[in-house]
Amino acid sequence: MRPFTPLVFLAVLCCAAPALSQDREIRYAVIGDSYSSGEGATPEQSWPALLARHLHDDGLQIKLVANPSRTGWTTQDALDEEMPIFRTSRPDFATVQIGVNDWVRGVTASRFRKNFVLLLEEMLAVLPEKKKLLVVTIPDFSVTPSGSTFGEPPEISRGISEFNKIIEQEAATRGLKVADVFPLSQKMRGDSALVAADGLHPSAKEYALWEKLIFPVARDLLAR
Repeated sequence: MRPFTPLVFLAVLCCAAPALSQDREIRYAVIGDSYSSGEGATPEQSWPALLARHLHDDGLQIKLVANPSRTGWTTQDALDEEMPIFRTSRPDFATVQIGVNDWVRGVTASRFRKNFVLLLEEMLAVLPEKKKLLVVTIPDFSVTPSGSTFGEPPEISRGISEFNKIIEQEAATRGLKVADVFPLSQKMRGDSALVAADGLHPSAKEYALWEKLIFPVARDLLAR
């Protein structure tokens, strides 16, 4: 048998290194509002929880370590309340979906852009790999039975579209992937199975449809 030389030993280590890095658990953290917390369903039926389970079932060692999303929270709330939890969770991968409450509360587009940019920059400063942040757009709640209580549906839809344009622009500036659930959310119009009992938020079935759209974007991002 040929002696096991140091050179051969080094080659074995070089070949083994990638496999070891793939085995490390991916820590997943979320920033968001009611749409990320799963309002209208259960936390286990929220799209981030579904995404973590689906990615795990697909072969990735991933764990949802933090989801401090809360109903009614704005970008400012995310900066003040969610970011401290996000930092301490030490994530390797993250998603952000926020902005609907900024619009509802009359936050201007310029203020929203400023807060959203600051939020992205603070999240990216925490992540070891800057491209491992997935941005998700705001859904169109104007199509839900209770959506009109917040204004005229066409006005709501236009306002959210304006905020989504900002979201997509700022994501593109930083080379970040975007999963656009806005068109999909409009299918809630006239389909009670896709709307929660409160008449406003998505049902578990709708969240599952969002996750089905978000999953391949996240899978591709984590495979890079």
